[in-house]
Amino acid sequence: MQPLFSRLLRRSSLLRHHLLNPNPNPNLSHLHLLRSFSSSSVPDSDIRKYAGYFVLLLGCGAATYYSFPFPADAKHKRAQIFKYAPLPDDLHTVSNWSGTHEVATRVFLQPESIPDLERLVKEANEKKQRIRPVGSGLSPNGIGLSRLGMVNLALMDKVLEVNKKAKTVRVQAGIRVSQLVDALKEHGLTLQNFASIREQQIGGIVQVGAHGTGAKLPPIDEQVISMKIVTPAKGTIEVSKEKNPELFYLARCGLGALGVVAEVTLQCVERHELVEHTFVSNADEIKKNHKKWLGENKHIKYLWIPYTDTVVVVKCNTFSKRKSPKLTSKYTKDEAIQHVRNLYQESLAKYRVQPAADEPNINELSFTELRDKLIALDPLNKDHVMKVNKAEAEYWKKSEGYRVGWSDEILGFDCGGQQWVSETCFPTGSLAKPNMKDLEYIEELMKLIEKEDVPAPAPIEQRWTARSKSPMSIASSPHEDDIFSWVGIIMYLPTMDVRQRKDITEEFFHYRHLTQSSLWDHYCAFEHWAKIEVPKDKEELAELQDRLRKRFPVDAFNKARKELDPNRILSNAKLDKLFPLLESPQ
Repeated sequence: MQPLFSRLLRRSSLLRHHLLNPNPNPNLSHLHLLRSFSSSSVPDSDIRKYAGYFVLLLGCGAATYYSFPFPADAKHKRAQIFKYAPLPDDLHTVSNWSGTHEVATRVFLQPESIPDLERLVKEANEKKQRIRPVGSGLSPNGIGLSRLGMVNLALMDKVLEVNKKAKTVRVQAGIRVSQLVDALKEHGLTLQNFASIREQQIGGIVQVGAHGTGAKLPPIDEQVISMKIVTPAKGTIEVSKEKNPELFYLARCGLGALGVVAEVTLQCVERHELVEHTFVSNADEIKKNHKKWLGENKHIKYLWIPYTDTVVVVKCNTFSKRKSPKLTSKYTKDEAIQHVRNLYQESLAKYRVQPAADEPNINELSFTELRDKLIALDPLNKDHVMKVNKAEAEYWKKSEGYRVGWSDEILGFDCGGQQWVSETCFPTGSLAKPNMKDLEYIEELMKLIEKEDVPAPAPIEQRWTARSKSPMSIASSPHEDDIFSWVGIIMYLPTMDVRQRKDITEEFFHYRHLTQSSLWDHYCAFEHWAKIEVPKDKEELAELQDRLRKRFPVDAFNKARKELDPNRILSNAKLDKLFPLLESPQ
């Protein structure tokens, strides 16, 4: 038998060699194979058997291919086993807004009341089943996602109580900012400040220490007066400045790791109108006026445009009819955007791109939509991105002017399409004595971009807040007058082409690494909790853990985690790596 087996093995190797390395002349190849097999003393029955196996293998491959065809956009995708196989019906796929982080899980819980939530948390703790609080899942880094299980409070979205006299509101944590603002209108109230968008759940926007802008206004967690959190080990706990204040301040920006935030009481302000003044400036003019502008404006932000000397300044202050400015602009919206349309048409011709049949009318696209389409033509070509940035600078010059509206309308910002974001926060002196480190940071960042030829799109958004008393806030400080600057860098993901998104992602992380190595330590800058990314390299991760430990009360945070969530059911891989516990969960 052994000689027969050896001969079959040699013939099998020969056949495999011809399949993997086809001869340019297929007739010679087939003839050579036939001669090889016929010259052997292998019985005909064995030849037929192994030939049958081979035909069966080819048939299975063909059946698999035609049963699970590739989608139309798969031409650039690398082969992945079972990538296009249908997912089980019980899998829930959750993605963040930019599509940069996505998980699929069989455990996705949506309680409708606190008793319902308490029961789910208790059962999960007994089973040691993770149910990470996911909020609305908008965070650019997917901080709320976990493939092992998630809990979402979207069905717990009610306004429970409004106290007009004290200007407070008590809500279920699943209510979105936009829902809450609409509900507060009839009571003549609103929130003190807003982030750029309104779709976050209140529990989520508080837990990650989100912020708006205004050097006299703190991050949003400072608006929290009291909370009810449902913990795995100690059930429902109500915390406030009076009830368990140490835990209150820690849990107010607790990253969802100390308990599921079920109810929040917020300090509101009277509903008010703002007048927004948008104008174009430059670095020299900003240096001359920066201290004054920070102190005299309720809200202010700068939009820096790389590879230009253009800085867009947006000031917002309480509207007064006595000091009402002229609201007319030199250009109409259509005139302001026309040159961007022209650049898009020219770029289509240059890159020989034919618009799709279902392409929307170019005159119906907003500026941010046009910018996405322009960048998509050549997103990593620095010269092309420079042209788009210069077009954006011209657009803002023609958009200078004033507008008046309610605060929740004015403070919103069209951030554009899907994107990678890295936002850092660092101290910049006090309101009385700004140290100008914020402008130094930007100056170094702009030089770095030009030196390294980074295809950095606009805008680089710079905002300010007062300090937070929450120790885990990125803007935490014991000094009441301290102010912090927040700077965000981005790269757009204007395409669904997998290979192109991968290339943009790699370039973005190179861009982020440049800023990290050149600026973060020098300016004591730390990334926003909703935007921090965990390094894959063990040494880099250890360095990050050490940095976090020096800046935040990590030991106190981990101690609270072990007391309130000993089995870490509210955690996920990101938190476990950022704040590792010394011992394994029980």
